[in-house]
Amino acid sequence: MSEQNTNALFLGPKSENHQFFRETLNMLMDEHIYWRRDFHPDDKACISHKEQRTEDFCATMDNIQEALYDLSNKLKNSSMPWFSTRYLGHMNTDVLMPGVLGYLAGILYNPNNCAYEGSPATTGMELEVGIQLGTMMGYDPEKTWGHITSGGTVANYEALWYARNLENIPFAIKSVIPTFFGECDDWQLLNLSIEETIDALDVVKKEGLLTEVLKDLRYTGCDSDKMGKLLIPQSRHYSWDKAVDIFGIGSKNLIQIKVTENYRMDIDHLKETIDRLIESKTPILAVVAVVGTTEEGAVDDIHKIIEIKEMYKKQGVNFYFHIDAAYGGYARTIFIDEQNKFIDYNKLKTRLSKENFINKSTKWPNRDVYEAFKAMPHADSITIDCHKMGYIPYPAGAIALKDKRILDILAYNAPYVEGKNDPLLLGPYIMEGSKAGAAAGAVWVTHRIIPLNITGYGKIVARSIEAADCFNDRIIKMEPFVAANGKKYIVAPLTMSDINIVVFAFNEVGNVNLDKMNDINEKIYNRCSYVSGPVYYKRFITSKTILTTEEYGDIPYSFVDDLNIPRKEWDRVQKVFVLRACIMSPFLANNTSFKEYWDRFIKIMQEIIDE
Repeated sequence: MSEQNTNALFLGPKSENHQFFRETLNMLMDEHIYWRRDFHPDDKACISHKEQRTEDFCATMDNIQEALYDLSNKLKNSSMPWFSTRYLGHMNTDVLMPGVLGYLAGILYNPNNCAYEGSPATTGMELEVGIQLGTMMGYDPEKTWGHITSGGTVANYEALWYARNLENIPFAIKSVIPTFFGECDDWQLLNLSIEETIDALDVVKKEGLLTEVLKDLRYTGCDSDKMGKLLIPQSRHYSWDKAVDIFGIGSKNLIQIKVTENYRMDIDHLKETIDRLIESKTPILAVVAVVGTTEEGAVDDIHKIIEIKEMYKKQGVNFYFHIDAAYGGYARTIFIDEQNKFIDYNKLKTRLSKENFINKSTKWPNRDVYEAFKAMPHADSITIDCHKMGYIPYPAGAIALKDKRILDILAYNAPYVEGKNDPLLLGPYIMEGSKAGAAAGAVWVTHRIIPLNITGYGKIVARSIEAADCFNDRIIKMEPFVAANGKKYIVAPLTMSDINIVVFAFNEVGNVNLDKMNDINEKIYNRCSYVSGPVYYKRFITSKTILTTEEYGDIPYSFVDDLNIPRKEWDRVQKVFVLRACIMSPFLANNTSFKEYWDRFIKIMQEIIDE
């Protein structure tokens, strides 16, 4: 395959590739129209030309057209311009043309991937995509399994579903076959490794008792106190708080692990917590790490968590390990070569610079980030959102499993979706019922065009990381500036992001009141968001978040200290309002106007402060 031009993959911020998009879309529409006409061409038409000329028929068509014009106007007036280089807000940006066209083509056929008979084409695509994503994460393609979900939230729910059932299945096996585990007590059963539990399931399956074991599991239910604790960093996505509620695990069984000043999971606190739980004979249901936190873009030290996991395994203590890489998952493509091998660190740095993906002066990736991405295949499951840094239209979340045998603990069958030993069956193994096959088609066709390695997606994601690094560097080097009121203002970044999120805040020089600093930044946000009216006239659009002691303890204090806010103010207010920019656009790096772009952004921020 010849080298790809990234700019040819998008419709473009100014619809630069509109002609190709329109022609291809028309072709796809024609293909669908011909498909309908050619399906049993001898069948008579159901709608006659005569009826199409009647007054009520024409009036109905007019009503449809008027409603769609109204819809189009509302969308143009109120939608967020994700495609624009002026949008620096949430995890949204221009989407890839293959994904958009693939979705629009698929939706015409309205496939439902719950059951193969409702989606013969797209169910196969979804499962193929699942293996592709698992392989991208470093899993064995012969053993991995995955599928598309509505988003990262459902993918995280499914991971907890696996962990919960794996923790409880040994007791269901013991109930059906009392002698199966010999003299193992409850503590030992709760600390079987994932491999031991799945191997036990294989034996049960061969003996024809899997259905009976699953029936016992579901009849008895899961004792939330018996299962133990879910360990997750303070930087977690709020879907995990919802998950423990939905699954009946209870927030009392969710333990927040502190984060360090770079907003990664504090490994020392993780180990201290595990030691304390072991001492009290409290089992660990699962440990969850994050690759790409939604607030700071942090990548937890996966390699260090794996070292801890292996250490405790030798002591007879095991737990399920899941990575929430909803945001950062696709960034792993930067580290993968054309032969699907993880690239040596020094060779990677050289190649990123030589091929102009990331500037030589850019310090990314540091060694910890590199090792974290390298260690990802050791996780039991991983959440990846194709509709984030996969640049696919919503909805296209996903989950990948290391060992597809886990599916045996989930199987549910309805008579109309049942297909014993059907490799294309999805419904019995997933949380959702009806699901759009169009999303699978969108991901499938995009993956076919853009390799899941450094030459494809890696190139796109690397450009966004380079842009974020340049923005962060611009903020660090920015001198205090004088506003129209004659007062000076400073700006500081929260931390050096591990991927492509930049969090920052302004303060007036000499101001030591945290409430006032928060007010300044909230007013800036209001003028750069929907809050102050329609977004179409906004000069730049950004997002915000609030870092509190309730969520992060005193970790944000060093940041407010950089902005000259004293400790007593942090202790009093206990929260800081910050501006948050997800730099996902592939159009901001490696162009001649790059420096001018960020200079203009800072100038507009200054103008807003003037206002």
